[in-house]
Formats: sequence, C-alpha cells, structure tokens
Amino acid sequence: MLLNYFKQCQILKITKFFGMALYACCFLTILSIHTISASVEKIPIAQFSKMNLKGWENKSFEGKTEYTIESDGQHSYLQAESMQSASALYKKIKVNIHETPYLNWTWRVNQTLPKQNEQTKTGDDYAARIYIVFKTGITPLSAKALNYIWSSNDSKHPPWPNAYTDKAIMIPLRCSQDMEDTWHVEKVNIKEDLLKHFDKLPNYIDGVAIMTDTDNSGNTASASYGDIYFSSS
Repeated sequence: MLLNYFKQCQILKITKFFGMALYACCFLTILSIHTISASVEKIPIAQFSKMNLKGWENKSFEGKTEYTIESDGQHSYLQAESMQSASALYKKIKVNIHETPYLNWTWRVNQTLPKQNEQTKTGDDYAARIYIVFKTGITPLSAKALNYIWSSNDSKHPPWPNAYTDKAIMIPLRCSQDMEDTWHVEKVNIKEDLLKHFDKLPNYIDGVAIMTDTDNSGNTASASYGDIYFSSS
C-alpha cells in the first residue's frame, strides 16, 4: 500500500522539493537559491563540458539512476544510466524568464525505451527529460513544472498533463524516429510554453532538473546531456 502511494506521488516530489525549498527561503535570512543578474544575456545552468557538477544534487525516488561525467575525447558530458530506477539531478536557481526566456541544451539517447503509453502511470518513463520548475505562490503546493521529454513513441504527440498530476506538462521534443547515439540541439521558449500551458505567468523559474527514469515500466535506458543555459535570444 505504501509503495503504491509512493508511485502515485512520485511525479509530485520534484515540484514539491523545489516548493519546500523556496517556501523556507521566505523565512530564512540565508538565501539558498542563486539570483542571476538581469544584465546577463547567457546564463549557464549546467557546464558538463567543463566536468562541472557544482550546484547539482541527486534526489532518488525509486532506486538510483547513475549520473556520471564522461568524455569522448573531444568534449565532456553527463551520462545517465537507468535500470528500473528513477532519480534526478536538480539545481535550485532563479532565472528571469522575461529577460532570458530561451532554454538551450544538447542531448542524445543511447538506449531508448520500448514504445509505451506515456499518458498512463505505467508508461510514465522517459529515456531523457528536463524539468523546468516554477512557483505561482508562496506555498509548496504552488510549484509546477514543464517537462521536455524524449518520447518512446514513433511520433511526437501534442503536450499532455502528466499521468500523476496536472501540475506537470509533458512536452515531447524528440521521439523514437530521431536517431540514437546522435547529439541533438534544442532551443525552447520557456515564456511561451508557460503562457500556453498555465494560467499564471511567473517572473522567474526556480529550478531545473534532469532525469532518465525507467521505474514504472521496469526497463533500462541510457542518455547523455550536454551543457544547458538560458539566453535572451
């Protein structure tokens, strides 16, 4: 019974984690979330190419996805290996989406998942995904998320609410038709996506998370993540 409850609440934990951290900041004199200067046009979030994991923390939900910095001889990147597991790397960081609305990154899938119904709880696994977490109020439950995912299906469906909670929107950018073992470059307008999927637009996003997870389907997956940054254009 407890395990079943855990499964049903899993998708809420990342958003609640950021929510609790931000809620506490309202009462603490020490601010744990980094605020970025408005004059910066390019804001680094992840610098894996410099073998830098500073500011990133691991949160396990079911088992442990292995995240390591690896190199192919030309550049370094984050490697994720999941075997029936779900754990995320997360970074609490405050970014003004009106000044730097574009999220940029590179990623590749080395071992994708079998085709599954990702709009169900049993199919809520992804070989690669990036969360953008934000708050619409001061309470932990006001945390919401955009999920940019690498879908296991052979076509990209329109975005949908997560199977566990409508506070998280799943947006497929890649699917099984995209080449494996090949780096793909992404650039998304966070501000536009927030306006499209939520009724309140925040001034800031409050955190970024990376997750390769296979706990619901019991499969295995492998993915690589390159540098991540926000930009003004």
